[in-house]
Amino acid sequence: MDDTDRRLMSYLAEDARTPVATLARRLGLARTTVQARIDRLLERGMIAGFTLRAGASLRAPIRATALVSVEPRAAPGVLARLESLPQVQCVHTTSGRVDLIVELAAETTEALDETLDRIGEAKGVRSSESLIHLSTKLDRRV
Repeated sequence: MDDTDRRLMSYLAEDARTPVATLARRLGLARTTVQARIDRLLERGMIAGFTLRAGASLRAPIRATALVSVEPRAAPGVLARLESLPQVQCVHTTSGRVDLIVELAAETTEALDETLDRIGEAKGVRSSESLIHLSTKLDRRV
């Protein structure tokens, strides 16, 4: 991957729908060259795909993070339980005082409360702490 590929990926991260002709103009390259670079980045797994990032009006209105500590060897069961909960958006393993960071989204406080209860009741969960997201000050995710 060279500097041109990095610039190309940066432009695509800003807006994956940018026409190849526009990208070519920005990069000072031929359209076919840019398309070949995109194809090569896809083949090599540098670009895993193109996705939609929902605007604020389409996102669930209440977002939260749960910090979850798990009993030894209970992680597979806890992960299966988390996977069954539709409000669970993403789960990360961590190092440190907690084992999992669970990203949640719910339409109502009641739905969020019920989901947090289901997490806390899961066999193998030692403890959990929830953090309600109030506002987003910076979001660089694509």
